[in-house]
Amino acid sequence: MAIRQDAAGHPAQPVSGNSGSITATAVSRSFGRVHAVEHMDFHAPAGKVTALIGPNGAGKTTLLLMLASLLAPDSGTISVGGLDPVHHRAEVRSRIGWMPDTLGVWESLTAREILTQMARFYRLPSAGIGQRVSMMLDRVRLSDLADQPARVLSRGQQQRLSLGRALIHDPSVLLLDEPASGLDPGSRVELRTMLRQLAAAGKAVVVSSHVLSELDEIADGAVFVNQGRTVRQQTTEEAAASGRRYAVSATDSEALAAKLTELGLAFRVEDGRRPAFSLLLLNDDDAARLLRDLVLAGVGVSSFAPASGALEETYMNLEGERR
Repeated sequence: MAIRQDAAGHPAQPVSGNSGSITATAVSRSFGRVHAVEHMDFHAPAGKVTALIGPNGAGKTTLLLMLASLLAPDSGTISVGGLDPVHHRAEVRSRIGWMPDTLGVWESLTAREILTQMARFYRLPSAGIGQRVSMMLDRVRLSDLADQPARVLSRGQQQRLSLGRALIHDPSVLLLDEPASGLDPGSRVELRTMLRQLAAAGKAVVVSSHVLSELDEIADGAVFVNQGRTVRQQTTEEAAASGRRYAVSATDSEALAAKLTELGLAFRVEDGRRPAFSLLLLNDDDAARLLRDLVLAGVGVSSFAPASGALEETYMNLEGERR
C-alpha cells in the first residue's frame, strides 16, 4: 500500500475524527523586541464556531497568521487536523480558508477573476472551476457584480468577496479576521447564518471580532487573549452561567430604586439618553423573577433587557481584573 505524502515529501499523518479542528500549544512569536504572542494556547473544534476575543494589540492577528501557516511561530506547536504546518504546509493550507480584515491584492481584477485564480491556486479540477466560481459568487451575493473590478466594490462587498475567496476550495477550517467589518445590518445577519451553517457542516470556524454582541449570536465558545497570552477559554454556556448585566428603566425612577433596594439587589445608575439602572443577574430565571416582582409591585417598567452579552460580560470582567 502506498504511503500518502505531502508536497514536501513528508509522510502525511492519518486524518482522524478531529480532521477539522485546529490547535495551538504554547506558541510564541516576536518581532524584534516586541513579544506579540507569548506561550499562547488555542483550540477550535470541528463543528463549532470559536470566537477569538481581546483588545487591540493582544496578539489576535499574529495568532491567526500563525494558524493560517502564513507566519511561523518562534516556539510552540500548531496542529490542523493532526498535521503540523511546518512539515505539511501544502496539505495544511489546502484545509484552511483565510479571510484577512481587508481584501488586499488584485484590486484591478474582477470578482470572477479573483475567485477563478484562487481556485487554480488550490488546484481544483479545471472542468469544474467555472461552476464553482458562479456558485460562490451567488452564495456571497456578488453575481450582479461578478465582472466589476474589485476596486469599485464597496467595503462590505469586498468583505463578501474575501469570504468567497476563503471558501472557494471548501476548507475544513475557516479563519476570519473582523469578517463583519463594513457589512450592512442585513449582510451581518446573513453572515451569522452562513457561519452557523458552515459549523453545522463540520467545519471549525474561528472568528476574531471586536463586535462582541455579534459573537454572542454566532459562537459556541471563546478564547480570550491579552498582552500576547491566553487568559481564558470557555463555552458560551459557561459565559452565560456567570451572569450578565441588565439595564432596567421605569416611569418612576425613585419607585424602581426603592424596590431594587428592598429586594437586596445592588445596582448603579447609567447615564445616557434614557437613564437606566444597571444590575448583575445570574441567569434568565433571575431576570424573569425580577421583572415579575417589579410589575406586581406596581413599578412602571418601561424597558428591561440585557445591557451586555455573555461574552462581553466576561471580557469586561477580565479587563476589570487586569486594571
